[in-house]
Amino acid sequence: MPSTFLALHYHIVFSTKDRIPLIDACWRERLHEYLGGTVSGLGGFAQGVGGVTDHVHLLVGLKATHCLADFMRELKKASSVWVHEEIKLREFAWQEGYGAFTVSPTARPQVQKYIANQAEHHRVKSFREELVEFLKKAGVKYEDRYLD
Repeated sequence: MPSTFLALHYHIVFSTKDRIPLIDACWRERLHEYLGGTVSGLGGFAQGVGGVTDHVHLLVGLKATHCLADFMRELKKASSVWVHEEIKLREFAWQEGYGAFTVSPTARPQVQKYIANQAEHHRVKSFREELVEFLKKAGVKYEDRYLD
């Protein structure tokens, strides 16, 4: 085959350090916009960004040349610097890890809707409960001690 064709879409989830609810509603939308812009700046395709006070969700398309770990390191680093400089919240930091789950092209609209409705969703479910649900659905083995 003379060309490479791919569809690499990830539902990415990561939280604030120690899950401290630092992402205030008055600047949350700006953070989401910044994350989407950073995804684009890193050569990815932001297809949805949302979240609540202690974590964010992104639906991103990546190229074959992307290394997910490098992409995540740069995304989290840039957005932390943005919060420090723009919001003046020096204690802000992201948790070290993240969840990344592949998404089929046919499931993207459903994931976009899920990401857009985070505030409503988290009225009844904690981030930990949500993460465990994702891990189980994806068949990812985990240890409880690494979830907090």
